[in-house]
Amino acid sequence: MKKQDTGYGIQDSGAPVSRILNPESCIPSPEAERRLRWRCRRGLLELDIVLGRFVRQRYAAMDDAQRVIFDELLDMPDTELWDLITDRKKTVHAHQCVVLEWLKEA
Repeated sequence: MKKQDTGYGIQDSGAPVSRILNPESCIPSPEAERRLRWRCRRGLLELDIVLGRFVRQRYAAMDDAQRVIFDELLDMPDTELWDLITDRKKTVHAHQCVVLEWLKEA
């Protein structure tokens, strides 16, 4: 059964990884992609939507350093990450600014 994107999360179209992501993507397997999508599921609906869009729009084109930064951001609690994305707080780590700007655009 295929899940449809209702705008409330990450789309799971059932399509092979090669059709979803750029071939140059560093995601080595469908299992790794499922883990990434699972990490992006959050308790805050708004954050879930933003992270889902971000993965679809930007993740495949990111380099390894940017992916490490995204991973750091995913390690944050929901409210702290949401405050950074909505500019309620400013990051103290300058290296996160580019990825945070992309998240704000998603």
